[in-house]
Order: sequence, then structure tokens, then C-alpha cells
Amino acid sequence: MTPRKNNKKRKTNRGIRLGLIFLLLFSFISASFFYLLFLKSATSFEEDEVTIYISSSNSTAKYVKSKLKSVINPAGYTTFLALAQSTGYWKQIKPGRYIITKGSGVFNIFKRLKGGRQSPVTLTLNKFRTKKELSANIGGKLECSSNTLLRFMNNRDSLKTFDLTPETALSIIIPNTYEIYWNTTPGEFFSRMQKESLRFWDDDRLDQAKELGLSPIEVYTLASIVDEETNDNSEKPLIASVYLNRMKKGMPLGADPTIKFAYGDFSIKRVTQMHINKSAASPYNTYKNKGLPPGPICTPSQKSIDAVLKGQKSDYLFFCAKADFSGSHSFAKNEKEHFENARKYRKALDSLKIH
Repeated sequence: MTPRKNNKKRKTNRGIRLGLIFLLLFSFISASFFYLLFLKSATSFEEDEVTIYISSSNSTAKYVKSKLKSVINPAGYTTFLALAQSTGYWKQIKPGRYIITKGSGVFNIFKRLKGGRQSPVTLTLNKFRTKKELSANIGGKLECSSNTLLRFMNNRDSLKTFDLTPETALSIIIPNTYEIYWNTTPGEFFSRMQKESLRFWDDDRLDQAKELGLSPIEVYTLASIVDEETNDNSEKPLIASVYLNRMKKGMPLGADPTIKFAYGDFSIKRVTQMHINKSAASPYNTYKNKGLPPGPICTPSQKSIDAVLKGQKSDYLFFCAKADFSGSHSFAKNEKEHFENARKYRKALDSLKIH
């Protein structure tokens, strides 16, 4: 009976040893997989980061695989493929702009792409004089082309949703710095700008506009003229008061920047009667037409908008650049004073042969 007990004991010990070996092997494989998946760097580039762009029209498995091969190492690539296959990623690829930082693990990369965790584009929107300028600036930073965005801004049906027209399209832009996803469509871009515009036009600003008897778009349009007249923020409220006074009296605004806009030449240094006459048919010619032009002639700064809303009270009806070319202006209450100021400025221009 003793030999049988020994055999049974030996078999039990062998089973325990095999179990331990399998357990250790499983633990080793699990630890290796965990290390490969979460801890080991999967990147193969030397830069601090690399950006992967997956466009809406090219969100295919073939394209994503080709991009991944160039940024992650073979072991990481194989692991990514296994994760993608097991989770159905290839059937639900999310377009976008994805930044991969050096040293990222494969799971971190996979989680970013699978979850559509894009890295936004930082857009700084400053001063643009035309829709073409705006679209050219944005079109080079987002997936949509500049032509696509420009067509949207010229399409009355597209803009109707935002209570805008091609003439007033720029009035939804409040210059600032924004973070926007790369694959944002023109419609989504305008929705975001509308949200920012509504935030800017708070109750206080709306009340101020109402006191002036102007709509927000009209305030924006007047602010665009003020913005083009001077870079001196301290003078903007006074310049705004001149235009507001003219509007109250039913006088033409007579704003030189609107002539440049109507003429289509922003490099003009001296607006002459020739420029005024040649652009006479344009609704933006504020020498020939009373009231505000159909829409803004640029995207004015927030300070220019507030300069109109909080416009300084004055009796001035005219202003003219000073003859010292300091950028400041001389203000006048009547034509006689204004003609004298204008004469000095014209003389200074003539002395420098500026035509």
C-alpha cells in the first residue's frame, strides 16, 4: 500500500508544479502585455510630438494604418491592430486632428483615436476687412478649404439660420482667441461664432445699443468704420460721437474708410474726389449715401465696439487727421473749423507728395 501512496503524492506534487509554472507563465505574459500596452513607449519619432490628421473624406482603415506605421514602432503597431480589431475601431473611425506626444504608450494612442479625443486648433481672429481675408486665414488652419468657407459666407440660405446676410456675415465675428476642432464645418464654425457673439452681446451692451437706437449689427458696422479710422483707443469714443451726431442730423457719414472698401483698394493713402466718384454706385460709399453701409467693412476690436456703445458725448461733426502725422485727429463743430484743419493736413500731404 505504501508505493501507491507515494505515486499518488508524486502526481499531486507534479500537478502543483505544473500549475505554478502555468501561473507564472500567465503572470509573465500578463505583465509583459501590461507593460507593452500601458508603460512602454510606442512612438518611433524623435520630435516632441507628431500630429495625425484624419479627414472626413479619408477616414479609412487603410489610411489610419499608413499614418500609424510612421509614428509608432512595430510592437506598438501590432498591439494597436489587435485592439482595433477586438473593439471594432475600423468601423467607427473618428475624423480629426490628433497630437501624439513622444513616449506615449500604445493604449494611450489607441484611446485618443478611438474616443475621438482631438487636439483643438487655436484660432486667433483679429482684424479682417473682407470675407475673403477671413476665409483665407481660417481655411488654412481647418479641414474645410477657404473656398468652401467663402461660399458658405456668400450663401444667403446658409446664413439665414444665423439671421445674417452675405453683407452682414462678418458681424458675427468677435475678435478673440478660440479653440476649435480641426474638422469643424463652416456651419459648425458659424454656430460657435454665434455662441461667442451672444455671450459678448450681454444685457448691458444690448441696453446701450437700444439707447443709441441701433441694433447690434448696426453698432458693429459703425464700430468697423471707427476701427478703420484710428488705432488710438483713447480717440475712438470721440470719433464714434462724430458719426453718431451726423446720423442724428441726417448727414452722410462721409467716412474715407468706406470709400477704400467700396473702391476695393485698402492701400489708398489719400482718398480723393476721383475715388469718391468712381465708387459712387457702391452702397458702401458713405459720401453719396446717407446712413450706415449694408454691413461692416472689417471685424472691429471689442474696444471699438464698446467705443460706439459708450460713445463720448460731444458737439463735433467733423474730424481730420493732424498735419503732424501723429495718428491723432483734430475735431471741429462746424465746416469753417474743419476746412482749416483739412487745409493743414492736405498741405502736409502735398509736401510729402502723397497722392
